[in-house]
Amino acid sequence: MDSFSSLIRTASHAQHVEAETSTFMGDLLGGRLGVDAYTRYTEQLWFVYEALESTAGRLAADPVAGPFIRPELFRLPALERDLAHLRGPDWRAGLSALPATRAYADRVRECAEHWPGGYVAHHYTRYLGDLSGGQIIRDRAEKTWGFAKKGDGVRFYVFEGIANPAAFKRGYRELLDGIGADDLEKQRIVAECRAAFAWNTGVFRALGEEFPLSA
Repeated sequence: MDSFSSLIRTASHAQHVEAETSTFMGDLLGGRLGVDAYTRYTEQLWFVYEALESTAGRLAADPVAGPFIRPELFRLPALERDLAHLRGPDWRAGLSALPATRAYADRVRECAEHWPGGYVAHHYTRYLGDLSGGQIIRDRAEKTWGFAKKGDGVRFYVFEGIANPAAFKRGYRELLDGIGADDLEKQRIVAECRAAFAWNTGVFRALGEEFPLSA
């Protein structure tokens, strides 16, 4: 029988590929879009992580979600440094969520408040993705827009508290395998993982509409 962590990975594979191969992400990583598009994307991330991390405190003691709340993962302080670098000291004043981002963040918050298993689905989808594919984005951003290596502008992708990402991911998957959930609840969590990738793809689609490449 497959472990729960491999079940999640397999079940969400198609959505994962779709999110990674979105036109917007392809254009961004291909250097075909300007730093303004990267800034707008970073801004959208802020809303999602604000929803994930502002609710983490109340879930710390939860038997299902609690073990996943690891401060070394938290991204908001890094995101805020990046946004200050990208948009200047008044970055908060012009911050705006796309409707797709707002819906995504609302869903994360809803799960945090009412369904810890669903929160874990979003937690897994975001943080394990950042530890993996996020490193490609950081590398491209440094090369394309000249950010200092692992410096302001790409700090979101730098996990200073995690010395060995591979070992951390292994430990995270072990937590998933030991999650306090029955089979039905595990199926619901897997479905929410798929939904999380769909929300993410929706944000990419909206960004693609905002930053179309002229034909």
